[in-house]
Amino acid sequence: MVGTASAAWEVAAAVPDPELPMLTLADLGILAEVSEQDGTVTAWITPTYSGCPAVAEMAADVDSRLRAAGYGEVAVRLRLDPPWSTDRISAEGLRKLAEAGIAPPGPAGAHPGQSTGQSTGPTALALGPTRRAVTCPQCGSTDTEELSRFGSTACKSLWRCRSCREPFDRIKEI
Repeated sequence: MVGTASAAWEVAAAVPDPELPMLTLADLGILAEVSEQDGTVTAWITPTYSGCPAVAEMAADVDSRLRAAGYGEVAVRLRLDPPWSTDRISAEGLRKLAEAGIAPPGPAGAHPGQSTGQSTGPTALALGPTRRAVTCPQCGSTDTEELSRFGSTACKSLWRCRSCREPFDRIKEI
């Protein structure tokens, strides 16, 4: 046995996200739990959405990092309930996104059971715009426009600032 569950958490928490490498899985709130029992470390990850193509890579990276840290028996499991939300992104993660020139999401809004972390059933999906003013991560202006609802990954949209004329990605609220 190499260490405690908190030491294993620190190892797994440092794994970078494959699509947003300036952020860790902990920054994004994807790493949900790490436990150690009977010599096996189990890491639970909650993907940003059920069809996320990066899940296999995230799981492999967590497994690899934990084994490299000396943990012999490792299991990486998916946790889909409660579902991931952009509200899980840490303050540090929001700061790192802005520093990387990506507009961070605003609050996703209160969902049933969100404050307790317990799911109480289906969550209503709002199909309209989720936020009117998006701040440019380059100059801070809110005079911005959406160019495309679909960006380089499913969780991003493409925007442009009318003040500095710079394009930028924005993480969508989920």
